[in-house]
Amino acid sequence: MINGINGVPASYDYINNYNSKFKPNTLHVKETGLSWYFKKYLIQKILAVFKFEGIPETWATDYFLYSLFVFGFVAVIDTDKYGVIPQHCTLTGRDVFYRPNYAVVANPLLKTRGPLHIGTECEMVKMQPDYSGCWDMVEYYADLMSLTTESIYANLINSKMAYVFGAEDKASAESLKKLYDQISSGDPAVFADKKLFNDDGSPSWVLFTNNLQQNYIGSKLLEDLAKIDSRFNTDIGIPNVNIAKASGVSDSEVKSNNVDTQSKCRIWQETIQNGLDRVNAMFGLNITVDLRFTEQEVASDVLINTDTE
Repeated sequence: MINGINGVPASYDYINNYNSKFKPNTLHVKETGLSWYFKKYLIQKILAVFKFEGIPETWATDYFLYSLFVFGFVAVIDTDKYGVIPQHCTLTGRDVFYRPNYAVVANPLLKTRGPLHIGTECEMVKMQPDYSGCWDMVEYYADLMSLTTESIYANLINSKMAYVFGAEDKASAESLKKLYDQISSGDPAVFADKKLFNDDGSPSWVLFTNNLQQNYIGSKLLEDLAKIDSRFNTDIGIPNVNIAKASGVSDSEVKSNNVDTQSKCRIWQETIQNGLDRVNAMFGLNITVDLRFTEQEVASDVLINTDTE
């Protein structure tokens, strides 16, 4: 027996059965190298949406940004050895509005820090109003893109072979496999065992020819991959059209997509700046955050793209 669901002891077979409802073993996009490839670059896209200024040179900017956007929040504290620095933390306590009011910092290079009262002993910068980060969004899109890419790989491999052989026995099947391996390797001449032919010299195998063009859907999958990427760009605030139409895109459609593109990132920017204002007031800093792509730039970029298509 081991710890199971919500801490309730359960055997491994029960846990496997429980998890299989959410993670079918026929899908292999979770925690794969391909999935982490997309996660790495999708989080960098989100970081590129925001432009921070005034971050002290003594801060590790990457540590500050990844803590803020991946975990959702970061504490800024004053230390005797390193001065004012950002630190990942855990939250505890609650105020009258059910918000956490204490931060606990666990860093072996620092003395025990916490719980520190937020607002008097430290300040908190959070990415979203609910203290969550954007990693759930990154994982969602990375899994979609990984699965689509896997489908592209599989389709490209399957589309290379246009024939299906029917052999009389296992020995003949193995001979045909070797024959195909030699042909696919680029041998200019391939010599086959005469046992593979009938007495009249005709082949002893049955040949089925497939329509390669009908079997190939790689182009469609690549279009789907681009659509997923555009949807992600819309969610995080990167200018894009995100409208698939054979004809031109109307101004109203562009404006509607502009609002969709700016909706989340504006809330994120305002929430982060609100926390930075409190940090600036407590520690005498001047850190600001703004969007790299303004609403006007989004509109002009989209209109240019639609005019040229």
